[in-house]
Amino acid sequence: MSIEQEKKEIRYKYILIGFLILLGLIIFRHTRPYMSGFLGAATLYVLVNGQQKYFTQKLKFKKSLSALLIVLEVLFFILLPLTGLTFLVIDTVSGISINPEAILIQFNEFVDRLEERLGFNIFTPENLSALPRAGSNILQMLGNSVYSFIINVIVILFVLYYMLFNNDEFETAIREVLPFKEENKQILAEETRMIIQANAVGIPLLAIIQGFFAYLGYLFFGIDSAILYAILTAFSTILPIVGTMIVWVPLGITLLLGGDYVNGIALLIYGMFIIGGVDNVARFLLQKKLADIHPLITVFGVLIGIPMFGFWGVIFGPLLLSLFILFFNMFRHEYIPGSKAEPRVTTRIKSRKVKIPMYESVKPKKKKGNVPGTD
Repeated sequence: MSIEQEKKEIRYKYILIGFLILLGLIIFRHTRPYMSGFLGAATLYVLVNGQQKYFTQKLKFKKSLSALLIVLEVLFFILLPLTGLTFLVIDTVSGISINPEAILIQFNEFVDRLEERLGFNIFTPENLSALPRAGSNILQMLGNSVYSFIINVIVILFVLYYMLFNNDEFETAIREVLPFKEENKQILAEETRMIIQANAVGIPLLAIIQGFFAYLGYLFFGIDSAILYAILTAFSTILPIVGTMIVWVPLGITLLLGGDYVNGIALLIYGMFIIGGVDNVARFLLQKKLADIHPLITVFGVLIGIPMFGFWGVIFGPLLLSLFILFFNMFRHEYIPGSKAEPRVTTRIKSRKVKIPMYESVKPKKKKGNVPGTD
């Protein structure tokens, strides 16, 4: 091939890449409202793709039948319960009658008594003027999320079906376009799977555990609609920093405003040491069991992901941040002489082997040293 032909081939290559980028940006712009559905389907695909291979390779099911069975499984055991809980919370919260003026009067009376005992001002009416607006904004946000949630559930089902039906072609295409050598492709597959499993499995388990302990506390301390507030507490586990405090602190203050000082103080103590303690212990154990991911990746990943992807940002926010750190570590490992960086985000020892066609699982490198029992 002549030099002129090589230049022409390179020019055509970059023109094609340019068209792909341009069309990709156009498609992304118009499918942006459904991006949570695509990401949710990708998340569920990672979790259930093993079942598809088992049905088609071991049980010799047709791909269409296997994919349909798995989609029905996801619908009845994951999406419908999640949708039902979401509608329960929205319906109950929207039906609550709130009188902001009465709440503000009670709050002011409580603060006046507290300030009288302490001898200085804590709050002023100007500082409390945002309370009525906060309640209406929350209800409006919940209402606007219903339509998007339903549409993205439908998108998840359709996309997941075709991803499972064409799983071999899908995985082959991903492997072909990854600009890494075989070892790093395997590492990327392992890390991605572990991170998704840690968030997609760990976060719901954490929510269920914390919601259960919260329900026991709310029931014991006489909170009306304890099951509703327990569900809200479970959902609030995805919020970084504040977490479940956004639920049990206002409930405790409400009891104090109503004159029930014993239950109010007891609920605040219970929330701090029991609900908060369960959060810390369960989060630590689940993350260590599923994947050893640094807590800062989860916290800042959620902060990044929720504004971008909504509910599924809880999973894909930490994933994006983890992939950035993974690519950074890969660059240091490959191209910086003398770098001690390992091309990993999770702990290497706890990485589970992921079987991917055409690639062998990466084995941890053995450290050089004396063999035990010899000198």
